Amino acid sequence: MATAMTYTSLLNDLRNYLERGATLATDPSVYLQLPSLIGLAERRLARELKIQGTVTVVSSTMTVGEPTYPKPDRWRETVSIRVGTGTGYNTTQEVFPRAYEYMRQYWPNQTLTGTPRFYADYDYSHWFFAPTPNAPFPYELIYYELPPLLGDDVQTNWFTEYAPNALLYASLMEAAPFLKNEEIIPIWQGFYDRSVAALNGEDIRQIADRGIIRRED
Repeated sequence: MATAMTYTSLLNDLRNYLERGATLATDPSVYLQLPSLIGLAERRLARELKIQGTVTVVSSTMTVGEPTYPKPDRWRETVSIRVGTGTGYNTTQEVFPRAYEYMRQYWPNQTLTGTPRFYADYDYSHWFFAPTPNAPFPYELIYYELPPLLGDDVQTNWFTEYAPNALLYASLMEAAPFLKNEEIIPIWQGFYDRSVAALNGEDIRQIADRGIIRRED
């Protein structure tokens, strides 16, 4: 019977692969470092996997006269932003990304208001919109997210459910420099690359399937 990966099972797998860190008493440095190595591996996957599984959709409402808005926790990269306009705000239109410098040139007086047309990364935690909203526009945000990080209190996330191989090999790659065993990195890198390629290929097939019109004979 197949067993799903959990944070605890991943720790055990790493100890078996590395033949290190079995207990705090016998190998404290590796035992204590393994959780950090898993966290680094999760962040690597979040950077390198741009697929449906790491996409999140949220909705919120703009505030009249406010041009800056916080990004969600664990935001990694924006895919798209759309605002609702018109009667009942039922007509959606895309807000296009621009550089912050362009935004300040395009809309130098942020006290003037209108329907937002553009957004920029104001800093890592905020967006800047222009024009400054003149109504409580609803907006939909699609973005790539870092899933909740694994730990004793978070036993599973998207990576353990759908990308366990990639997570294991990424963790082993992070462990190699710590153990001063860099010569094994190409081996884990090869396994990791194949796992990521398989996930990307599966994602492409799913996207293509959505565009196929199926007809019954």
